[in-house]
Amino acid sequence: MASRRSHPFTVHEALLAKSLELALAVPQVMAHRLWRMALAGPMPSARDRAEFQRMGLEKLAAFFESWQAMSWQLWQIQLGMLASLMRLWQPGWPGPQAFSGSFLQEAVAGVLGAGLAPVHRRASANARRLARSRTTLFTPRRMRR
Repeated sequence: MASRRSHPFTVHEALLAKSLELALAVPQVMAHRLWRMALAGPMPSARDRAEFQRMGLEKLAAFFESWQAMSWQLWQIQLGMLASLMRLWQPGWPGPQAFSGSFLQEAVAGVLGAGLAPVHRRASANARRLARSRTTLFTPRRMRR
């Protein structure tokens, strides 16, 4: 009999799942936007210009959100390591647990996951939004109405 998981995803599994979802969403978004750029040609419509501007602004926003999330995660890890070191001077407390290999692996995966979350959120939302758009990938612009 197969057993079901009784625990939530670990940090490593969540990072893997987000990476796989991102690996599927990014090519869809890129194909749609590149095709849209090719169809727009040298004179893009107002709708195309708005989409291209949105694309650039989203990339900047996702970069800064990722940077901030990773910085915050690193700050929390450093505070945890400091607290672990301070326990050395208190009688009856175990030694520094923050320097174990598993803690450091989880910390690195947590930082990567925090940095990947804004990019994943935006790319997945864009893939869903662009999949619903009226622009078809194989209809030339002059034939669309």
